[in-house]
Amino acid sequence: MTESTTVSPDPATSAGSGQGRSRMPSRTGRRHGTRRAGRIGQVHPLVALLWLAPALALILGVVLYPAIKLFDASRGEYSITGLRKGDAGWSNYTKVLEHPDLGTVLRNTVVWVVAVVAITIVLSLALAQFLSKSFPGRRFVRWAVIIPWAASLVITSQLFVLLYDYNYGIINHVLLSLHLIGQPIDFLGDDSWTMFSMVVVGVFVSLPFTIFVFIAGLGAIPDDVMEAATVDGASPWQRYWNITLPLMRPALMIATVLNVIYVFNSFPIIYTLNDRNPGYLHDTTITFMYKLAFKSQEKDVGMSAAAGIFNVVLILVVVGIYLKIINWREETSR
Repeated sequence: MTESTTVSPDPATSAGSGQGRSRMPSRTGRRHGTRRAGRIGQVHPLVALLWLAPALALILGVVLYPAIKLFDASRGEYSITGLRKGDAGWSNYTKVLEHPDLGTVLRNTVVWVVAVVAITIVLSLALAQFLSKSFPGRRFVRWAVIIPWAASLVITSQLFVLLYDYNYGIINHVLLSLHLIGQPIDFLGDDSWTMFSMVVVGVFVSLPFTIFVFIAGLGAIPDDVMEAATVDGASPWQRYWNITLPLMRPALMIATVLNVIYVFNSFPIIYTLNDRNPGYLHDTTITFMYKLAFKSQEKDVGMSAAAGIFNVVLILVVVGIYLKIINWREETSR
């Protein structure tokens, strides 16, 4: 009896085996698969433009078009009633630069922005650290922090006008009751107190947004990093200075840039609190623009528009310098 043996072809080398072809895909097949995957991940430019069209239209209508009209207005000559009489060239820019109160306005702007942003950042870091801890009623405290941010700036500023009132303000009443002062303080009429009073309101309305940005930044820090530092014997201050603050850098940068822009353009606070004072002694660039057009002797729309162009350029320069400094520090720390 003869024993028969059957030798199966090697699937790796057999050209006729379907199983072998399925196990060892050809290079052509791999190339086609890669191309198909690439086509799936790509979006046609027209489709992308269609999805971006609403955002682009909003930018054109809200940002670019007003900017073009502002520049056009800055080169126009206007009557006292606001009617355009012709082209003024660059004379409006020259008149703004030669304005006798421009130095005072720029100094006030620097003090206002630096003081409000710096105090807001420092207080927000401390309050965000506190609100990140677990304690009874934390949710309600966080809700309460949002209120100044949700309220209208005009309403908030008018509320502080009442609080600062010389005769009936509650702040003077409390200070007199505690015998901390001998007579009421004219917070909004005394030149030595006006800027301080405005900064307090600016910080008050800037805290909520900054606090929540920092809370989000603290929540993104991994717990195991802090636990490792604690095990290594780092003190709370060392953990905060060497771990928390460096990891909070993105949140700090976002909060600082947005607050600089926000405080620069904070018209309602300065105008509402400073409306009773004549001249430009406590004005910043944003209220300076308004008064040039509507409340000054000039009542010149062209000068006001030119001052607006200067204000935009000033904001861009300040933000650009800040971002450059931040990038330089990151490069040197690597």
